[in-house]
Amino acid sequence: MAQLREEPQILAGSSWDDYGLVDSGNGRKLERYGDYRFIRPEPQAMWQPRLGNWDAHGEFVPGSDEDGGGRWQYDKPVPQAGWPLKWRDAAFTAKCTPFRHLGFFPDMAPVWDWMLKQLDGKTNAETLNLFGYTGVGSLALSQAGRVTHVDASKKSVAQARENAELAGMENRPIRWLVDDAAKYTAREVRRGRRYDGIILDPPKFGRGPKAETWRIEEGLADLVSDCRDLLDENSKFLFLTVYAVRMSSLSLAGLLAEMFADMPGIIEHGDLAVREEGVGGEANGRLLPTAIFARWSNPS
Repeated sequence: MAQLREEPQILAGSSWDDYGLVDSGNGRKLERYGDYRFIRPEPQAMWQPRLGNWDAHGEFVPGSDEDGGGRWQYDKPVPQAGWPLKWRDAAFTAKCTPFRHLGFFPDMAPVWDWMLKQLDGKTNAETLNLFGYTGVGSLALSQAGRVTHVDASKKSVAQARENAELAGMENRPIRWLVDDAAKYTAREVRRGRRYDGIILDPPKFGRGPKAETWRIEEGLADLVSDCRDLLDENSKFLFLTVYAVRMSSLSLAGLLAEMFADMPGIIEHGDLAVREEGVGGEANGRLLPTAIFARWSNPS
């Protein structure tokens, strides 16, 4: 059976040319996205900022209720249609969205690297990206073979297609599907499909294209069970990330341990984090946690 490693791990991302966590503190963070800098809320930044002046193009000011909301305030011009960024060979458009995000999740960069390492140079892999958002992860996985990208948001999938064109990857073997992730996965189980790897990044709450309601506490166990049925002893990984929930990564790992009890491999869990660029370099940069994760891998 899969071995559960109970000790939590930290999977930390670092800066690259087009992104960096400049500073954080007092419940906020300052990031650079290409030539632009933004301030966003970050409740986990409980410490004091290290820089005295946060010179930013814009700031997201959250709403007064716990359910989110808020708006962007700009001190300098920002292209409302977005601007191009790159991660490795994957190009994509960053833009200030109404949901405080900027079109991709930079803390996922070490996850993309980890998945490609599990596939170990394969060029004919079959992978599934559930809740795929704007597709940067799908573009990364496509160098290892065919990818099925699923998201309930028609707008997000359209942006993912545009990102593929921007990167010159429109001919990569990616299926772009607007669909409810849980329903699609259940249909794939009935079809007897199999994948080499699955990544899923379910929201705390969401709605499908036909107004299906998703609540992570109610739907996650069944979704992971279906994902397990799409993997076999020759598959390489499943990576699960969860944001903004009152839940421990150990609970996610326990769920995977139950679902993968009949499989070989390793189950690990912990925090995703981003390291500040730091005063004097990243060696002095603090780690800002962003999400929890659990993963199954099959190195054999």
